[in-house]
Amino acid sequence: MTSTGQEAFSRIVPELPSWRITYTEIATLAQVRRPVPTTWSRRHSDFPAPVAHKDGRPLFDACAVVDWLTTTGRGNADPRHLRAELALYTLAAWRTPALSTSVLVGALTALICLRWQLDAPLSGESWDAVLAQADELDPEDTYVSAELRAVPEPGTIGPQLAALADELTEAAYTPAEAFDWILEVRRRLGSHDLAADEPTPAVVCALAALSGVGTLQEGSVVATPYACSGDLLAALHARSAEGSGHTYLAADSDPVRARLVRRRMLVRGVNEFDLGVTEGEDLPVDDWGYPHLLVSVLPYEPAENRSPQAVLEQVQALTDYLDEGSTAVVLGPADVLVRPLPRHSEADRLRRSFLRDGLLKATVSLPDGAFPYRPGYRTALWVLARTSAEHRTGLVLLADYSAQPLTETVLDALAEDIAIWRAATWLGDRRHEPRHAVIVPAKDLNDRPGAAFTTQHRPPMARYTRDVIERPVRISALEQRLTELHEQAGQRTDLRTALSVQAVLRPDDQPVRRTTVRRLLDDRRLRRRPGHRFAHEHLTTDGHYTVLTPDEVLGIAPPGGRRIDRGVLLTGYEHALFTEPGDIVVTTSPRFGAYVDEEGLSLVAAPARILRVHPDADPPVLPRVLAALLRAAAAEYARTSGAVRASRGIEDLLIPDLSRREAERFDVMLAEIETRAHLLREQSAALDDLARLTAAGIADGTLTLQNLPGTDD
Repeated sequence: MTSTGQEAFSRIVPELPSWRITYTEIATLAQVRRPVPTTWSRRHSDFPAPVAHKDGRPLFDACAVVDWLTTTGRGNADPRHLRAELALYTLAAWRTPALSTSVLVGALTALICLRWQLDAPLSGESWDAVLAQADELDPEDTYVSAELRAVPEPGTIGPQLAALADELTEAAYTPAEAFDWILEVRRRLGSHDLAADEPTPAVVCALAALSGVGTLQEGSVVATPYACSGDLLAALHARSAEGSGHTYLAADSDPVRARLVRRRMLVRGVNEFDLGVTEGEDLPVDDWGYPHLLVSVLPYEPAENRSPQAVLEQVQALTDYLDEGSTAVVLGPADVLVRPLPRHSEADRLRRSFLRDGLLKATVSLPDGAFPYRPGYRTALWVLARTSAEHRTGLVLLADYSAQPLTETVLDALAEDIAIWRAATWLGDRRHEPRHAVIVPAKDLNDRPGAAFTTQHRPPMARYTRDVIERPVRISALEQRLTELHEQAGQRTDLRTALSVQAVLRPDDQPVRRTTVRRLLDDRRLRRRPGHRFAHEHLTTDGHYTVLTPDEVLGIAPPGGRRIDRGVLLTGYEHALFTEPGDIVVTTSPRFGAYVDEEGLSLVAAPARILRVHPDADPPVLPRVLAALLRAAAAEYARTSGAVRASRGIEDLLIPDLSRREAERFDVMLAEIETRAHLLREQSAALDDLARLTAAGIADGTLTLQNLPGTDD
């Protein structure tokens, strides 16, 4: 960073003791895992030294850390964002009993909005001049003046906040991006009232995508009742065509949130004469006209207080805003919108009325997790459109994504299905079969009082998918595999033959010598190699090299399920070590485990590590034998309830130091057991796959069975 850049950056963070960050905050700032900053401080002498300690934790000067990250290029954060991110992460330091989170967020967003309207920095102005300019631009005090006047100690805190707003705006590509940065950290600052009722960013983007806002004609009216902090309205604006000239309407019962929505849209370039935001539940349609598109997230209510009748009446009230050809997308509780209701109840009759009137065009069941603050709140969405009687198709699309993860790929597929359904004027496109959805006559649902508005059968095209078509072939391959395994069992070992260990009591005059891993290491009969820390996102199922984590060592997951790409390994983990054949991979977290890597050429993920047998050790150390003895010793000294760690570490476990002949006998027995266990596991896995594939085909109606030998035709 140049000296000019450092001078500009210093204005973000005043030289106050409160602007200090911990190792955890450094890791988040640099977009790396938590242990990485600790490693940096240990390996790099130029890493900033702690300036203080609090509760045993070192605290670092935030400016010095960001300067080091920018100079060295370490971490994964964009240098452009580091300056802004530092200010965002240290915003908590501004909070005092006098300057609450709500006042802080309100003042910063108001300053960014004011700076955008003035198109000039604010840090060179006195606070009185800033207030005067705000009053001139907002004479009726509808969006900025009150927030700025609420700042305590305006002579000192006001100018500092103005400088912070300037720096955030300069670090961002647009003032709107700086504005959104502040709202992104509202949860971190404890501003839960602005975040509790907002869906996740992925769901917000999906609602904007499937709404079809990008296909609206120029000058259309877009509305969001229950606007909250404006996430949804901002997403709709971002998806709109450039220069579309839409009018944006919003309503929220909280005056603070309504003012925030005004600022948020103004800073995005929406003109005041194209923006109508009211404090309350009613949209300002008398002044601006009825919306062509309405997108709404119904307010959350706990299940014990939720009335299906009241929820459906809310939806009905929203449809009153729809003229012919207008569309509404509504997100609400799944137990009301799509799940079964008591037959012939008031709620049931009201819900089926949306079918009879031709309003309901699509229902989508979503999984848990749509609301971060409501993890158990299951949601669904409706797509409604008012069409004339002669243009009603009598069809409704039922989509079930309740078992799908809320990933970008899944939500994009949902948005595409709805977009094609809308473009086909609610008739469906024969060239496109919806995923996880079926198109059914609305009359079928209306004739079944209380029935769920969800799919009751698989889409017709599902039987032509590759997985279904290949099932008979895969079943035949499994049958052949079972035959081969049976033959291999006969060639390698006869599983029908009893396994005879021939164990007897050791004579008293032949006591066993004992040793420890530490002694084996000191005697150079054993070598220790560390595991490596891999980023979770770098581990896939189709990489070039196997990665052994504690899950594989403990038998929780089969080896080979986690792999890493060769290119990622060579560029990001050049110090990682491969295993060699016979290496013992051990772990103590969450409990002791030992795994012998027979083939080698694997990578070991920390906290697991490698014990490597020295080939010239005398007497020799046999990997299988050592692993078995360590498991037995660790079981004797396992961690007790409430203890932080086991009573003995791996290096101090006491194990027999067997003679060459006795170790070889034990190794032969262990090899025989492993061979039998491996064959049985392979047969069990093949039988499980055979049962699963056949059951899946029978269950979805795509398979049938011919008569088996010994059964009647």
